[in-house]
Amino acid sequence: MTIRQASFALRVVRRRGGDAGILYRRTLTAKRVERLTRIRAISPLAFTAAMPLLRSAVRGSGGTAGVRLATGPYHPIDADWGARVACYALVASGLRDGGRLAGAAGQLKEADAAEAAWWLGAMTRRDGRRAIRALRILTEATK
Repeated sequence: MTIRQASFALRVVRRRGGDAGILYRRTLTAKRVERLTRIRAISPLAFTAAMPLLRSAVRGSGGTAGVRLATGPYHPIDADWGARVACYALVASGLRDGGRLAGAAGQLKEADAAEAAWWLGAMTRRDGRRAIRALRILTEATK
């Protein structure tokens, strides 16, 4: 799969605290032009905790078996895996407990793609803060 065909894209960036990720989603502009729009950045701690999820997402979207998430180019992600990674990015935003982040990533890795898409829709609405809190509790990212 190429980046032009992908519904989502992950870009790995280098920060002071280590490697981090920025997740993008393909959307239409007002002029009906497809464009990658930023969903959320994944902090270095959350990025490290979610490495198995992110590798599976890139591998499951047509990547090679030995996926290495290197800085620089965008990594294409299909719609099913993209919804899971987007849910993780929204849930992990602002959290600092690595063990809980790894557990949430593991649960979202095993989640159904249709359920993840539903949660993503609920979290990206204007009043999505309650949905983010609910998914944090369900994935045990917070108490």
